[in-house]
Amino acid sequence: MADKKKHAHFIPPNSKFSNNFHPNRNIGIFLSFISLFLLGILPIISNSRPSALNALNFAFYLSLWELSCSLPLFFYELTKSNLGIFQKSIDSKIRKKTFVVMVITGIIFTISTFFYVFAFDTAGTVSTAIAIQTYPLFSIVMEFILFKKKKRSSELIFTLIMIVGIYYLGTEGTWLISGFSPWFALALIIPLLWSIAHVIIKHTLDTSPITPNQVTFFRVLISSILLFGISSLLSGTSNIFEGFMNLEFQIFGFIMGIVYYLELVNWFSAVKHVDVSVASTITTPTPIITMVFALFILKESIELYQILAMIIVLVSLYSLIWSGRAKHYKK
Repeated sequence: MADKKKHAHFIPPNSKFSNNFHPNRNIGIFLSFISLFLLGILPIISNSRPSALNALNFAFYLSLWELSCSLPLFFYELTKSNLGIFQKSIDSKIRKKTFVVMVITGIIFTISTFFYVFAFDTAGTVSTAIAIQTYPLFSIVMEFILFKKKKRSSELIFTLIMIVGIYYLGTEGTWLISGFSPWFALALIIPLLWSIAHVIIKHTLDTSPITPNQVTFFRVLISSILLFGISSLLSGTSNIFEGFMNLEFQIFGFIMGIVYYLELVNWFSAVKHVDVSVASTITTPTPIITMVFALFILKESIELYQILAMIIVLVSLYSLIWSGRAKHYKK
């Protein structure tokens, strides 16, 4: 009996079999489409902010607002029976290990949050949105490095096609290595960092009782603390607090923060109802949403090479998803 009770604490909180949860495919698909829309508008919000609000300070403000938005659900969960990582019965070593992971991934997300804002400024809204869609490419690499997961030849072929499309986009359609934008290379760091952090977090969710919202809370808490420290060192504490008094700055920080937070919570909820591959398939056309809004709201021009590169990347992504699902069913 004691062994059964101990084992029960390691049921993943996002498992379809915990807390009498009953998945609903229609709900999962609906939530995935919401994620598609939210992911598509985030770059537009970021690049619509006042020009006087630099990327570093904006990253801090949006993280702080994101933290504020996470507090109600965080405290609400503490009133329920599932306390997540705060359960008294959890082994202290498990709790300490989980908190260490949260700190490490929090640092990774701090860097990626700044790059997320900065890349849209420098590499452009549409190009960065397409670059971020290479997340599955980096996930494949991370899975191979960390877990030695082998891939089918078809998956490798589609991965190479995606790399070709990304290279074409990075050279702005010239194919010349001399034309490869360093800012675009910076944008590629975002999905790389995400893939590293998500692989670590996935393992933690599966081996500890921490809840998805607690993961989100610790992520934005650490990001807020670190970004405040870095911003204070580079911009000065007085500059940070002056920004707090600027209503326009805080309006954009709040909008970006709440949309980012809602997207995270919505995504976790979606993958509770459907497989990640299904949700990822639905959110793959995110650059199209961004491209439409960039054209009509930001008045950005859309180049032919961006459209061609987007088509190559999307076709490669869908092919990778199809190949992965075919391998799953074959088993």
